[in-house]
Amino acid sequence: MRVLDLFSGLGGFSLGLERAGGFETVAFCEIEPFPRKVLAKHWPGVPCYHDVTKLTGDILARDGIAVDVITGGFPCTDISVAGKMAGIGEGTRSGLWSECARLVGELRPRYAIFENVANLLSGPPERRGGWFSRVLCDLAGCGYDAEWRNIPAWTMGFPHARERVWIVAYPKQRGRARILPSFASQCSAAVYGQTQASTALATSRGLDARAAGRLDGESAFLPEPHGVPDLVARLGAVGNAVVPQIPELIGRAILAAATIDGNTP
Repeated sequence: MRVLDLFSGLGGFSLGLERAGGFETVAFCEIEPFPRKVLAKHWPGVPCYHDVTKLTGDILARDGIAVDVITGGFPCTDISVAGKMAGIGEGTRSGLWSECARLVGELRPRYAIFENVANLLSGPPERRGGWFSRVLCDLAGCGYDAEWRNIPAWTMGFPHARERVWIVAYPKQRGRARILPSFASQCSAAVYGQTQASTALATSRGLDARAAGRLDGESAFLPEPHGVPDLVARLGAVGNAVVPQIPELIGRAILAAATIDGNTP
């Protein structure tokens, strides 16, 4: 399935899905210079569009790009409890969610996978759940059902919480196999497998297991920093990245559900 990776960052979504098999990234969209360099290094030849507000279905069609899956970790700046809590309305950075919904409506992908901080489920303080209600209503307006889970990084065996809500959306269809329950059943096994892999990696490199938890995650495929500005950009990019193992398991769950539904992935 051909993937359009929005708000791509370092490519964690694409890395995870491609590890699952059955997925190939055909286009990125990322505005920040440092992540664009990382994407160009690891996905040479895959186009990277600059501005999500200017990306359209017509542009992709002109460039010969067809899409089956849209992914995106849209900005959390105005959603996070550490941020401004201004919400996802027009004029906010988190309001770029509307571009995700617009592209879902234009491109009609088989699946859309989105990620953001867990506070998306809770806010705003004056109307609990209002932000997430907006997300679900926008997807429903495009004719899409959605499933969601709060999946922290520690479920993958990493030594930090990093709570995130993961949303999988797809066109409405009666009797369709659900995706995330099968994913959730894999979490305990994934934790065990990831812990074992991290311990082995630690032993081979002379590190403790806690340090090894960081080696197989967001920063393992970054270039080494050269100077302070590059280091700052690197740290910022890692802070914004998703844990690739989560989209990998979601990708596997999508493939399994597609097989149950009788749709060849």
